[in-house]
Amino acid sequence: MPMVKIEILNGKTSNYKKAVINGVHNAIADAVEVSKKDIIQRLYEISEEFFIQPSNRSVDLTIIEISLYPGRSEFIKKNLYETIVKYLGQSPGIKAKDIIIVLYEPPMENWAFQCENLIDK
Repeated sequence: MPMVKIEILNGKTSNYKKAVINGVHNAIADAVEVSKKDIIQRLYEISEEFFIQPSNRSVDLTIIEISLYPGRSEFIKKNLYETIVKYLGQSPGIKAKDIIIVLYEPPMENWAFQCENLIDK
């Protein structure tokens, strides 16, 4: 169950934000071969005042953090990065230099999905 956090600067249109969400969503489903219904995504908009970035990046800087179960091969990870860059380049037109992707693979014991089962009844 991939979990995704996307950060962008405030001020983008609804269509732009939907294109980012859909591009990342489809890239993960295609490259990692997981069901689209199992991907959890959040998009955060940050004001320029609180979004300090390198001077060589544009206002389209997009930071994508993905948490996945561990065990994917280097090939799959590289394919994931390339697919995200490709899809976001197509729509909404983000340049590769403005995309940063970080992949986290916490060990399985650090995931809890059925939290209702953790409570004694």
